[in-house]
Amino acid sequence: MSNTGNGGGGARRTGTAGSAAARARLRRGARPAAPQPAAVRRRGRGPAAVTEAAPGGAEAGTPRPAPTLDVPAPGLRSRPARPFPGGPTEPPGGAGTPAEGSLLDMLKVAIAILDTAGRVVLWSPAAEELLGWPNELLVGRRIDELIPDHDQVARIQAAIRDTLRNGRWAGPAELRDRDGVPVAVDARISLLVDGDGTPFLQVNLAEAAAVRAVERDLAVRDALFEQSPLGIAVLDTDLRYTAVNQTLAEMNGVATDDHVGRTTGETLPERAADEITAIQRQVLATGEPVIDVTLASPVTARSGYRSISYSRMTDRSGRVLGISGTVMDVTERYRAVAKVEHARRRLSLLNEFGSRVGDLLDAARIAQELAGSVVPRLTDHSAVILLQAVAHGDDLPRHGHDRRTSLLQLGTASVQDGPEVDVMLRRGARITFAEDSACGRVLRTGVPELLSGADQLNDVTYPGDPKMQAAHDLGVHSMLVVPLRARGIVIGLLLVSRAGYREGFDRDDLAFTVELADRAGSSLDNARLYARERTAALTLQRTLLPQQVPQPTGVEVAYRYVPGSSGTEVGGDWFDVIPLPGDRTALVVGDVMGHGLRAAATMGRLRTAVRVLAALDLPPDVLLRHVHELADDLAQGPDEALLATCVYAVFDPGTARLTVAKAGHIPPVLVVPGQETEEPTRTGGPLPGGTGRILDLPSGAPLGVGGVPFESVELKIPEGSLLALCTDGLVESRDKDLDVGLGRLVTVLQEPHASIQAACEAVLDTMEQGREPDDVALLLARLGHGQAGTPTAGWTLPAEPTAVSRARRLVRSTLAEWGVEALTDIAELLVSELVTNAVRYASAPIGVRLTLGETLLVEISDPLPDPPRERHAAEADEGGRGLELVRRLALRWGARAEGIGKVVWFEQALPGNEPDEP
Repeated sequence: MSNTGNGGGGARRTGTAGSAAARARLRRGARPAAPQPAAVRRRGRGPAAVTEAAPGGAEAGTPRPAPTLDVPAPGLRSRPARPFPGGPTEPPGGAGTPAEGSLLDMLKVAIAILDTAGRVVLWSPAAEELLGWPNELLVGRRIDELIPDHDQVARIQAAIRDTLRNGRWAGPAELRDRDGVPVAVDARISLLVDGDGTPFLQVNLAEAAAVRAVERDLAVRDALFEQSPLGIAVLDTDLRYTAVNQTLAEMNGVATDDHVGRTTGETLPERAADEITAIQRQVLATGEPVIDVTLASPVTARSGYRSISYSRMTDRSGRVLGISGTVMDVTERYRAVAKVEHARRRLSLLNEFGSRVGDLLDAARIAQELAGSVVPRLTDHSAVILLQAVAHGDDLPRHGHDRRTSLLQLGTASVQDGPEVDVMLRRGARITFAEDSACGRVLRTGVPELLSGADQLNDVTYPGDPKMQAAHDLGVHSMLVVPLRARGIVIGLLLVSRAGYREGFDRDDLAFTVELADRAGSSLDNARLYARERTAALTLQRTLLPQQVPQPTGVEVAYRYVPGSSGTEVGGDWFDVIPLPGDRTALVVGDVMGHGLRAAATMGRLRTAVRVLAALDLPPDVLLRHVHELADDLAQGPDEALLATCVYAVFDPGTARLTVAKAGHIPPVLVVPGQETEEPTRTGGPLPGGTGRILDLPSGAPLGVGGVPFESVELKIPEGSLLALCTDGLVESRDKDLDVGLGRLVTVLQEPHASIQAACEAVLDTMEQGREPDDVALLLARLGHGQAGTPTAGWTLPAEPTAVSRARRLVRSTLAEWGVEALTDIAELLVSELVTNAVRYASAPIGVRLTLGETLLVEISDPLPDPPRERHAAEADEGGRGLELVRRLALRWGARAEGIGKVVWFEQALPGNEPDEP
């Protein structure tokens, strides 16, 4: 059919009808064009100028309605369009309602229909929006009129000719909008032929920038989806895969096509799919993305660890389309992080162990800390076995280890309890082993061993060892035998083992355990050296303290000495009990300032000086003054001054008097019984308790300081009173005053106790845990009036010559009364000599006292303070032999100050108790 001839009217009508029908079909579904004036509708020739008669004899020239074009239903000529994954086949709002926010809103395609002459037959609303030209101004006009550029007009005409020739054309173009602004478009021209054979040109126009943006987005999508090293998946609202890339397919070990239409649970193993499906449902329901969740890979072709991220997908109108996810293989990253974390935990374990044993100097405690620190973080069961020399602080052996080497299992730990554990890990057990066993080899060579399997584990100690049978029953399958070394010598073993389903040890575990064992070995060796030095220091200190404490007449003594807790830094605390003539007793407690062996040695020198001066029977204040004068000689060195405190007390049971002086020391405590009695105190009997008080004594300066005179205080002591002397380590603490400690001491001693020994223990139990680590010396003395039935006689004589004969008569009669007449001759002679001296030089009454105990004690007192001096008389001298006779005939003799005067005394051995002649 041709539309160019002017022949018969039928042909013209046909062409006109065909053109009208084509226009009607093309305009179906588009926005109806506004009615046009007749002049416009008839302009030109061709289909645009043809009018159709109205039905029913309508007037010619009146447009008739376009005939209805039966558009084929979808699917008649092709399969229905595949919906977007997860989306419905219809847009929201029902059929015929355009979807809001769809991709077509972003990429608008303008459609125009031209005839073969380039006239506009149809101009779509999208074209109006793109170029601004309304439909009513363009239909029937040539497209050339829109393009003032002649080159562009020529190109469009060439494109039309090319389309008529080849059926289609595509390329870029530039059109002018209604304002004259050039608009770059991407054009597609297609040749259309209606049912009557009339050709038309369909022109599709899209803004070039939008097309380029879509192309770029699609390229990015393709690059991300197909070329990405990440696994990418798209799932619909039923959580079924609609698309996956090849990377994810390879990760899952399932082909790409086998994913589509299936859920994760149908694609992956059940255990791995359950956790992923739960995450997918959460994201789909809440819309909150899940990012970088690390999971173990399913058991597929590629195992390891994965990082998964999911987010919900919606279209431009907010409709949920499904979820998208990315999967990244993070096996190397996870293992690197796990390795770093593993190393961090190991380092933390080393630091923690170091802090726990850093201040420990006890080998047994260090061994237990070592065993406990590795359970359960490194192992299930652990045992620390040490040489007996290390445990006891002895010297390390210089010879090699063999089966006779004494080993002790001092540290144990386990993740469980039970009889098998008790057999395998018994603390304090003595360990034996065969020389060719794993323990024997490690002890000899110092090379650690990793054991696994039943055969190797049976070779740990010796065949048939019950401990190894218990380990087998516990399911132990892997063990490390690591040496504990110090100074290049193996001092013990660290045994760690794993049981059950726990993974066996590897070389990294072995290297770490060796590092831990080396640190422990250094601490254990320090503890050994500490124990050795402490033992030496304590041995020295104990040798300087009294080896035997006497129990003098009228005094019951109990004492305690507690070394400080600061290791080899022993203190200079000391005590002493010194018997004096006349059944008197000196009680001494002192403290040399400082710690260490030098302080202990100074304490020994000071104690010796006090004992030597005490033998001179000096009053307490005089004795302390003499010791102070020796301070420079008793000091630790020429550049160090002696600084010590001391309390010195003398008790005379015959007179029940206590004389005390102190040099900067803690004051004594005296407890007086509640009920006074004249009966002598029974030794070993209970303490009834009583009223205690702190003796108020002149403080005196510490020895070596000077500037403060020493003063003695004399007290009358009731029968059975308790005297307590101690050092500051007993009553001092870091956060409390000294008065608090002294008050606590008084409170304890006021209570009744079963014995004086029990009172000592009760006092020590009151020591606070937070006190300074100082030595403690405690001396308790129950003071009585002598033994029951001890004969005593005394007289006061005037300082006249007749006193000598009267003294002889009194002594003779008294000794006869006591039944020791054998002592009369010597006693009379010596009494007469001493009374004669007193009468010669004294002008006040003279006292004579006899006491019969283990010896006969005779005491002559006078108010003259000057002590007698023995002279060596010549043969021609008439006098000067009195004291020489006393020295030769008496068992012992001496003189002491008493009050403002003095007392000269001598002792005679009872018959049958005479000492052997030299």
